[in-house]
Parts: sequence; structure tokens; C-alpha cells
Amino acid sequence: MLWWADRLTLLGLYAIALIHGVLTVFFDVAYVGFLPHLVGRGRLVEGNAKLSAVRSATSIGGPALAGPLVGLVGAPVTLLASAAGLAVSGLVALSIRTRERKPESGDRPRPGREIAEGLTFTLGHPALRAIALGDALFNLSLALYLSMLPVFLEREVGLRPFGIGLILSGMGGGALVGALLARTLSERVGLGPVIWLASLVTCPSTVLMPMARPGWSVYVAALGLAALSLGGVVRFVAQSSVQQAVTPDRLLGRMSATSRFVSWGGIPIGGLLGGASGSVYGPAGALWFGAVGMTLSVLPTFLSPLRALRTPPPRPVPSRADRARTGAADRGQGV
Repeated sequence: MLWWADRLTLLGLYAIALIHGVLTVFFDVAYVGFLPHLVGRGRLVEGNAKLSAVRSATSIGGPALAGPLVGLVGAPVTLLASAAGLAVSGLVALSIRTRERKPESGDRPRPGREIAEGLTFTLGHPALRAIALGDALFNLSLALYLSMLPVFLEREVGLRPFGIGLILSGMGGGALVGALLARTLSERVGLGPVIWLASLVTCPSTVLMPMARPGWSVYVAALGLAALSLGGVVRFVAQSSVQQAVTPDRLLGRMSATSRFVSWGGIPIGGLLGGASGSVYGPAGALWFGAVGMTLSVLPTFLSPLRALRTPPPRPVPSRADRARTGAADRGQGV
């Protein structure tokens, strides 16, 4: 609308991006907490795998549609189409009939206390702490890697934008395959072991890219990036299921927010480190640093109780205080 009114500025784009980012965080935190209510704790792996499959499919189809649309109708109209898609997704979410149990009506939200409780629970639980720390190192290293990947592909390998986009789309294809395999691998390997094995097996393949040269080797390296995405989705499905399984219902949102705060906190730092290391050691050197960091991100989960966790943990037993809250809420709702 700002574009049609000839009022669109760079500052306006920043504001729109900020609002979109904030709302995306709200959605991501909410859906993780809502999924156990929707599918039941016995089907967490299946539910997370299906959500990841849809997300991976859209990550392939979205960029594939964006290019032709920009060329056909222009970037502003393409962004409008994207916004319309987001609105449709919101309407679809409204069609969900399952409802969470409402909190006790007498409770007043206390953000400071709730944030502290989420931090204490998440960082105090061995499995949740290991997942958050492993994710933080992985995301930092991945941001470092991806910040220099297009530069490397253009300067060192000589790829054009179409070739770079093709490699990035291949990563989306790997993610889709990972989503389809996640449930089977979690059942056969074990929910805990598959978390660290997925990273240990696939992250080292990222070293193929800084060794690539113009020709066939870059396509082999692209397969390594697809494998990275495959392993990342398998790990995400398994660890999301563990996080949801070990967390009491009333703490699901706070656990999700805390985990994302810790794990996503390294992303901007990784981007800065990518630019700095690329300036000093070149794009290939930055890719090496990122590949090593992603491989080392397996250590927190490998050195935790997740190493031997085969099946989803039992549902947490509510504390006396939680049972009192639940009983009060039931009486208030006439249950």
C-alpha cells in the first residue's frame, strides 16, 4: 500500500520487517506450545515431522515462484501476494477447533516472573540445556557459513545468480527428504541418539564447499549442503519432540521462548563473524570456520543424557501447585 501511495521508504521497509519478525517469533513460540494439545503427547514426533515436511515444501516452492512473479508483476506486487498468503494461513489457523485449557481466571500475567521461570526451567533441565546450547552453536556457525556462501560461489566458483539459487533450492530439497525420514529414523535409531547423530553425520559434509572449484566439484559440494539440511530437519523434529515431552503444559510457551532466545541469539553474531572472517581469511576461510563450528555443535547433546534416550520421556508429573491451578481452573469453567 505504501508503494502504491508513493510513500515507501527504506525506513518503512525496516519497520515492516521488524513487525513481521516479531509476529513470526510469537507464532513460532505459540505453535510449539500448542502442538501437544492438538495431537497429544503420544504423537509428537509424527506431528513435528509433518509440520517440517510442509515447511520444507514451501521453502522450495516459495523461492521457485518468487523469481517468475518478480519478473512478471514486479517486487511490490509479489510482496503483496506473499502478504495475502500469510493472511490465508491465519484464516486456516482460525479453523482449528481444539482449544487449550484456560489458565485460572484469578492469575495475572507477570512477565518478569514468567521469563525467570522459563529460563530456570529450560537451562536447569539437562536435556533442554544441551539442546539450546547445541542449537546456539549450530545457528551461529550456520549464519557465519551462509553469510559468505553466495560470495564464495560468485567469486571463487564463478556461478551466476541462477546457479546460486539452484544450490540454495537443493538445500530445501534436502530438508524435505529429512522431514519425510525423521519419524522413521527417530523410531529406529532412538529419539536422543538421532539428535546428535544427525549432526555428526551431515555437518562434516559442509567442508566440501570451500574445497570446490569451477566444474563438477561444486555440484558434489551442493549435495553436501543438501545433506546438511536433511540432517538439520531430522534433528529439529527429534529435539522438538523431546522438548515438548519433558515440559509441563503450563511451561511449554516459556520453554519455547527461552530456547529460541538462546539458540537464535547467535545468528546476528554469526553474520558479523562471517563478514569479519571473510575479510581476513577470504570467503573459503569463513566457510571452513562455519563447517567446523557446525560439526562441533554436536558436543552439548552428545555429552548429555540425550546420548542414550531411546523413546520419548513420560509426561511430566504435575506438581502440587500445578494440580491446584488445574483444579481451580476446572471449577471456574464448570468442568
